Amino acid sequence: MDFDDTPEEAAFRAEVKAFLAAKAPKYAEPWEGEETTRDDVYLKRARGWQAEKAAAGYAGITWPKEFGGRGGKPMEQVVFGQEEGKYDLPTQPFLIGLGMCMQTLMAHGTPDLIKEHVGPALRGEKIWCQLFSEPIAGSDLAGIKTRSERKGDEWIVNGQKVWNSGAHYADWGILVTRSDPSVPKHKGLTFFIVDMKSPGLEPRPIKQISGGAHFNEVYFTDVRIPDRQRLGAPGEGWKVALTTLMNERLAVTSFRDVSVDVPHLLRLARSIDLETGPAIENAAVREKIADFYVRSQGLKFTNYRTLTALSRGETPGPQSSIGKVVSAPKTQQIATLGMDLADMAGGLLDGDLAPLRAAFSQTFLSAPGTRIAGGTDEILRNIIAERVLGLPGDIRVDKDVPYKELPTGR
Repeated sequence: MDFDDTPEEAAFRAEVKAFLAAKAPKYAEPWEGEETTRDDVYLKRARGWQAEKAAAGYAGITWPKEFGGRGGKPMEQVVFGQEEGKYDLPTQPFLIGLGMCMQTLMAHGTPDLIKEHVGPALRGEKIWCQLFSEPIAGSDLAGIKTRSERKGDEWIVNGQKVWNSGAHYADWGILVTRSDPSVPKHKGLTFFIVDMKSPGLEPRPIKQISGGAHFNEVYFTDVRIPDRQRLGAPGEGWKVALTTLMNERLAVTSFRDVSVDVPHLLRLARSIDLETGPAIENAAVREKIADFYVRSQGLKFTNYRTLTALSRGETPGPQSSIGKVVSAPKTQQIATLGMDLADMAGGLLDGDLAPLRAAFSQTFLSAPGTRIAGGTDEILRNIIAERVLGLPGDIRVDKDVPYKELPTGR
């Protein structure tokens, strides 16, 4: 395959570079003089940047025009992502909404719901979160307990979700619930979109070891959801959730907002000295950086397979699990190496004192969560083994047992 730009791609890249040079610096650098919280400042910048992209036609590049997208080619999205990635831009708040929620809504939502929600999300007016995992059902998503009961044209929801990124500032969320406990666990689920300001819905931020509070636990107490906000048929929420999960692995793999990578390692190695001299001239350091570079290239070309599927109008398949299971440990290992190279300064969290504004130490503390989000390493290896390589599946004794008959601990 020829990975050089075609004349059309080169012209598009030049157009993107001009747009980014004119608009990105305003949003890439911290704003001075803001008398508000750091989260508020970041979200304001994020919404502003998303609106800029949407106005210029660079948000939802491959999305159909009827959904507010550009109707462009997958390689145009790749080109824009490559150029956008050269700036430190606030894209993280829209990772879930645009990478997962809107993909699910466009695949399973009614025309009215799509018209109501996709445009505002694309323009940065609405931020979305994902309400899937529970205290007893993380990797085993089909084991959830949060109940939904239909009452006329509404559903009453009670239960608890956990590890919900950005739920404390999200406007809307996607929610999977158990509506029928009398059938096997995968068959009794129902999927909704929910207004995060609904009465009885309470997000509670979870304090993290890094000092931040990005994750949440979310409680539902008699939350009323109109039936028009249901995606898919009652009891068929698992089919809808699979669309989200396939796109989630791709979105998490593509996440670049906070994580360090090979370019950060190179910058650090060029700027510090070891006992033997400059770190960049140390053979062991160079070998490790080269190994990370090879893995990064492998991830890039594996992602091109997924882009090929997307260009054909297909939903990302189990192959997207490969990128996630490689990229998450790689990020953690790069952060560890960066902290080791920085020696005593590697453990600092103060951006004014630590090398590269504490990027390595911050990533080191957040990396374990990345290995859980979007499926744990173990679950992803099972998916790859069974659905990509065709190996025999694990024995599942609960496969045909009604959910309410499954044994539970006291």
